[in-house]
Amino acid sequence: MGAPSALPLLLLLACSWAPGGANLSQDGYWQEQDLELGTLAPLDEALSSTVWSSPDMLASQDSQPWTSDETVVAGGTVVLKCQVKDHEDSSLQWSNPAQQTLYFGEKRALRDNRIQLVSSTPHELSISISNVALADEGEYTCSIFTMPVRTAKSLVTVLGIPQKPIITGYKSSLREKETATLNCQSSGSKPAAQLTWRKGDQELHGEQTRVQEDPNGKTFTVSSSVSFQVTREDDGASIVCSVNHESLKGADRSTSQRIEVLYTPTAMIRPEPAHPREGQKLLLHCEGRGNPVPQQYLWVKEGSEPPLKMTQESALIFPFLNKSDSGTYGCTATSNMGSYTAYFTLNVNDPSPVPSSSSTYHAIIGGIVAFIVFLLLILLIFLGHYLIRHKGTYLTHEAKGSDDAPDADTAIINAEGGQSGGDDKKEYFI
Repeated sequence: MGAPSALPLLLLLACSWAPGGANLSQDGYWQEQDLELGTLAPLDEALSSTVWSSPDMLASQDSQPWTSDETVVAGGTVVLKCQVKDHEDSSLQWSNPAQQTLYFGEKRALRDNRIQLVSSTPHELSISISNVALADEGEYTCSIFTMPVRTAKSLVTVLGIPQKPIITGYKSSLREKETATLNCQSSGSKPAAQLTWRKGDQELHGEQTRVQEDPNGKTFTVSSSVSFQVTREDDGASIVCSVNHESLKGADRSTSQRIEVLYTPTAMIRPEPAHPREGQKLLLHCEGRGNPVPQQYLWVKEGSEPPLKMTQESALIFPFLNKSDSGTYGCTATSNMGSYTAYFTLNVNDPSPVPSSSSTYHAIIGGIVAFIVFLLLILLIFLGHYLIRHKGTYLTHEAKGSDDAPDADTAIINAEGGQSGGDDKKEYFI
């Protein structure tokens, strides 16, 4: 019964003596590190890799550090943060994908000025990497040196920024109804970007984006083509190729190509004035449009020979309109792309009566005189009203002695009756 009781001690010694050593996994089990997956270990190695599940040898889950995966745009800055709840008096450490130690606690281990310490406490170790390059992509390891050593991984993904797209394929002006084919290309994206086309506000459906790996083996070159039939409305239009990629964060990165379309001219006749009358001056403007712009204008009147005018100027002038000028006029606008004829029917109206300058002068004078007479009439009416309200009154006064006579400057004495006998009766007009 003694041998079986010694088996656990032998197994423990075997684990400690094993050539590669044995470590306790994150699950709390002792495992042989040198065994390769898929191989059958010899008996002594099998003994050394015996699993122990004793509670005394299980590490607390509080000692397990944790991190998070990060995504950063090339040229930007990424912060790697590692935390642990129970540090067990041990320090945290960051190492890069090449297993080079970057920071052990607050101590710098790798001389790279891009890598800086952000925070170092017993429960946290955070570092930053600035000016991130595509070569910095990979798994970064945070370790805590407990028994056993525990680790956590942080996958850093670096996004390659696509270059501004380049449009090719446009060589010279296109004729109306011809087909235009344009190509667009952008390099340096990671992952591969997508290309879209538009003409003004209208989306163009181009070919599916083609992807090709760049020589560096990390980024990609994308390309796309679009074909469409041009019309005269496309003359001067801008064809835009845009690259869409998560590294741009919604920013616009596009290139435009302005196209020129050659098309036959059109024309329209516009009179000035719009309603001409006999005796007036009239201009008929032939407004020609096209690419190129019409360079020659031919004026004709139906029923008359030869043509009225052939000139590089677009206006037909009538210095003094007559009734005989009425009729249908045609203007032919010509360019090296073709010609177009517009028509206009002219109807000369009767002359409108024009007041002479003398009659205008007399009308003004008559208006002024009438206004003055009106003012005088108003004045007379107010004056008459005033006089009526202040009409003279007679005051009868019986003099009782000489002292009763009114002042000479305020009364006019009108004596009635004789000078003798009886009381004198005197009237005063005030």
